[in-house]
Formats: sequence, structure tokens, C-alpha cells
Amino acid sequence: MWYVGLDVHSKRSTYCILDENGRKIKSRTVRGTWRKVLGEMAQIKSPFAVCFEASTGYGYLYDRLSRIAERVSVAHPGHLRLIFRSKRKHDRLDAYRLAKLLFLDEVPGVHVPAVEVRAWRGMIEHRERLVRERVRAKNQMRALLRSQGIVAPKGLWTKRGLAWAAEVPFPTEFHALQRDILLERLQSLSAMLKRVEKELDRKGARHSGVVLLRTMPGIGMRTAEAVMAYVADPARFGRTKAVASYFGFVPCQDASADRNRLGHITRQGPATVRRLLTEAVWQAIRLSTDVRAYFERIRRGDPERKKIAVTATAHYLLRVMYAMLRTGEVCRFSSTG
Repeated sequence: MWYVGLDVHSKRSTYCILDENGRKIKSRTVRGTWRKVLGEMAQIKSPFAVCFEASTGYGYLYDRLSRIAERVSVAHPGHLRLIFRSKRKHDRLDAYRLAKLLFLDEVPGVHVPAVEVRAWRGMIEHRERLVRERVRAKNQMRALLRSQGIVAPKGLWTKRGLAWAAEVPFPTEFHALQRDILLERLQSLSAMLKRVEKELDRKGARHSGVVLLRTMPGIGMRTAEAVMAYVADPARFGRTKAVASYFGFVPCQDASADRNRLGHITRQGPATVRRLLTEAVWQAIRLSTDVRAYFERIRRGDPERKKIAVTATAHYLLRVMYAMLRTGEVCRFSSTG
């Protein structure tokens, strides 16, 4: 078995090959696209294992390398930085270090989901980007109206409000042109969001995990699909704490001897899931007495602890959702109705 470390970049990649005894037998830099790199990988003597760092397009590389390599390992970039703490860093050295970790069977690996799950996650993140773009366009429209002393009516983003904005007079043609472009952008973004959400709804309605998670009070389609897409396989997490750590809901910790300091949450993992869960907290508090009781217990009647209580409740909802996916049981929260 040979061990190959691959330092991948878009236009230039470097690989290093170690033999079965861990001795370096070849190191080479390939200038060109990934297709050329994959062509050189296919010429390596079989059987061999390959390791590369997770980055944009890691799923594509994993799928292609799995066809020619005996074993493919994808390394966690954040953990690699902790392992490779050195002031010497260049492509050949990185490739050698990856090969060495592979030889020692010490690669800090990441989970590589199936291509269908990666596409699902990509569509969820694409929707998030469209939502942010629409929010920016709305803010720009409000700023334009405010700059001319125009007071917008309530329900500005309804059909009637947008019709009012299209007819409101502006002092110059430039201001009117800005208004027209912003309205066109809003219309275009809303149409794209409707199209994306239609496909996501179709996927979620057919997925048993999404249907199960939606039995929890306050959890809608967007939150359920995001949690399900990123959890993917509940069995890959050894315990509930691992799920919370993956989604960045655990606090930063600095412990030494009898000192143990806990800080803000790590915010690692998919930010989209954290945002959606945090928003779902308010609906869950309104719809479930159990969730409300948990929130109030954390807040302790102190208004300044409201953010802490919201984050802790989002963490709590995540733990319950993971337990539901692991056991297949529906949510048992009591309802306010």
C-alpha cells in the first residue's frame, strides 16, 4: 500500500507518495486543472490511499478519487492547523505532511455526504444567499425613500405597497431610476426564491426525517430541512454532545487545574442551521409550554439573560431533534393550545 498526500489548488496541485515503510519515493507539482491531477493519480501504482484537505469542491474530488484509490481520506482544515503548527509552510511540505498523517492513520477526517445530500445543502445555502440579497435590496429601497423625506406606508412589501412605491414621485430622474432598478431586483429575487422554495418543499415533503422533525412545535420546513440535511446520518455522531459541537452550540472552554472558564459558543459548523434554530425558538416558546418553561428557567427572570436563554433553548431544540432522528419517535412537547 502506498500513501499519497495531495495539496490541492485550483491551478496547481502537489502530491507526495510514501511507500509501505513511510519513506518518500516521489513528490511532484502538477500545473493545471483538477482533471490533470486526477489523470496523474490514476497512474499511481495500486493499491494506494490518498488524503487531501477539505475545501471548495472536496466532494467532487472525493467521488473521483474513490474510483481509483483503495481509500480516500478528507482532512479537517481546522484540525490540521493545530497539528501542523509550524512557521514553514509550502505545498510540497503540506503534501508530505498529509501523506505522513495518512501513513500513521492519524488523519483528522471529515464526513463526506453523498452527492444528493451535498446538492441539498447547496440549495439550502443558495436560498440563504437569495434571502440576504433581498433584504439588502429592501434596505436600499427604504434608504432611498428616507433620503427624500418620503414616508413609506405600512406593508411596503405587499403588492399594494410595491405598487405605491412604483408610482411615488421623485425629484430627479436618477432617483426614479434607482427606485425602478430596486423594484426590478426585488421582483426578480422573489421569483427566484419562490422557485427554489418550491423544489425544497418537494424534497422535504418526501423525506421522512423532515416530516418527523416538523412534529416539533415551532419547527417549520426551512428549519427541519436544514437540520436534516446537515445531520444527514444520525449514526455518524457518537453522542448528543458531538452534534452540538458540530453545529457550534457548545461554549468555548479554557480549563486548567481548578480553573474552568466558559465563553461564547464556538460558532463552528453551518451558520444557517444556527440562525434558523434561533429564529424557531420564538415560535416554539409561543406554541409549547415545555419549551417556554426551559427558556424561562435559563433566563431566570433577568432581561439581560435573554440572548443566553435563546441560544441555550436553540441548543436544547437541536438535542431533542437529534434524539427524534435517532429513535424515530415524534416530539412529545406539550402544546399551549
